[in-house]
Amino acid sequence: MKKILVGMSGGVDSSVAALLLKQQGYNVSGCTLKLFDGNIEDSADTETRTCCSLSDVEDARSVCYRLGIEHYVFNFKDLFRTEVMDRFADGYINGETPNPCIFCNRYIKFDKMLERALLLGFDGIATGHYAKTERDEKFGRTLLIRPADRRKDQTYVLYNMTQFQLERTVFPLWDRDKEQNRILAEQHGLVNARKPDSQDICFVPDGDYAKFILEHTKKDFPEGDFIDTDGNVIGRHSGIIRYTIGQRKGLGVTFGKPVYVCGKDTEKNTVTLGDSESLMTLTATAEDVNLISVSDISEPMRITAKTRYNMSDAAGTLERVGDSRIKVTFDVPQRAVTKGQALVVYDGDIVVGGGKII
Repeated sequence: MKKILVGMSGGVDSSVAALLLKQQGYNVSGCTLKLFDGNIEDSADTETRTCCSLSDVEDARSVCYRLGIEHYVFNFKDLFRTEVMDRFADGYINGETPNPCIFCNRYIKFDKMLERALLLGFDGIATGHYAKTERDEKFGRTLLIRPADRRKDQTYVLYNMTQFQLERTVFPLWDRDKEQNRILAEQHGLVNARKPDSQDICFVPDGDYAKFILEHTKKDFPEGDFIDTDGNVIGRHSGIIRYTIGQRKGLGVTFGKPVYVCGKDTEKNTVTLGDSESLMTLTATAEDVNLISVSDISEPMRITAKTRYNMSDAAGTLERVGDSRIKVTFDVPQRAVTKGQALVVYDGDIVVGGGKII
C-alpha cells in the first residue's frame, strides 16, 4: 500500500500515525469522522475528555495543514446513531453491558471509513490504535497482534476485523509508547501534542448511562425487586438499566455487608445481589463470532482470554459450541463475566478471534 487515508480523531496518537507514515514515504491524507454532536466542553487542559468533542475536527485539520497533507471530513452521524448509539441502548435494555467502541470500530471505522477510502482511490487506511498486523503466509491469513507496549494494547476492541479489513489497514504505533508520541508531536509542532486522552463514551460524557438511555429511547424503566441468589426478595431497585454486573456502589440499599450485582432478569425485572463469590464463573460463551488467526476451531485449543477491556487475560481452553458459538473454560474462575461484553481469545500475542458474551 502506498496511498493511505489516516483516520484522525484530533488526538495525538492518530496525528503521530499520519506523521510516521509520511516519514516512511507513504502518500498520506487525513480524515476525521463526524459522528456525534454534543454539548461537550472541550479544552486542551481538561482532565477527562470524550472523543468527538467540538474542537477535534479543527485539531485534526490543523495537524494536516502542519504536515502538508489533505484533510477530509466524513459525516457518519446517522450511521453512528443506528449502529452505535441504538445498539448500545438496546443492549442495556436487554440486560447486557455493551462496549460501544467495539460497535464503532466494527460498523464505522473499519467498515464505512475503509469503504469511503477505497472509493476515493486510497489503497487502505491507518489509525492510531496500538496493535499490529502481520501476514502469515503459511496459512494465508493476516494476523492481528498485540503491540510492544501491553499497557496500551487495543486489540480487544479490534477483534471483529475481517481479513479484508486487516489486509488494508496499517497500525503505525504498534512498537511505540504514548510518551514517545507526545515528544515526537512536540518536536514537529503539532497542536495536540499534550492533549489529554479520550476517557469517556462520546455520547455519554458524564458517564450516566441510564440518563442517556432514558433520553435516547423515551422509554420508562420501572422499579423492581432486588433478590438474593436463592430468589428471595430483599429490596427494591430503581430501574434495571441503572445496574451492571459487578456493581457494588450506588445500589440505594444497604445490607450491612458488601453485596454486588450478579444477575439481571429483564423479563421479571429483577436484579440479583450476592457476595463476591457469586460473581465468579469458570466459563464464558459467546456468539456472533469472528475468527482471525484460524478459519475454524475443529478441536479444543489452549488459549488465554479476556472478558473485559481492562483485565489481564487468563488461561483456559477454547472450543466451538454448535455452529455459531464459542466457549472458553478457564483454569480458574473469573470475576463478573458480563453479557454484552466481548470474549476475546489469544494465542500468545496473536488474536485468535472473539464474540459477544451471552
